[in-house]
Amino acid sequence: MPLTRDFKETVKARADADMAFRAALLGEAVELLLNGDVDTGKLVLRDYINATIGFEELAEDVGKPPKSLMRMFSAAGNPTAGNLFSVISHLQKATGVHLAVQTS
Repeated sequence: MPLTRDFKETVKARADADMAFRAALLGEAVELLLNGDVDTGKLVLRDYINATIGFEELAEDVGKPPKSLMRMFSAAGNPTAGNLFSVISHLQKATGVHLAVQTS
């Protein structure tokens, strides 16, 4: 089911105003990816990109066309590990959210 404009705007407004929310959203996306739920992880990462820097700025910074990045993080997308980690690394720098691996 496609997201409504209101939902996207609400997530963006919250991400702009709340660093903890931004951190939780990126953390959740990466945790989903690490736990093998790649499809959901990509979609949450897509929401994070839309709510923070957007695909245009991300594309400029990582040297990939915006539409290519949008496809990578769609339900049918299949980003390479190199592309995925490059995007996550850039998002951390651009948004001020830094993730760390912790053992339990």
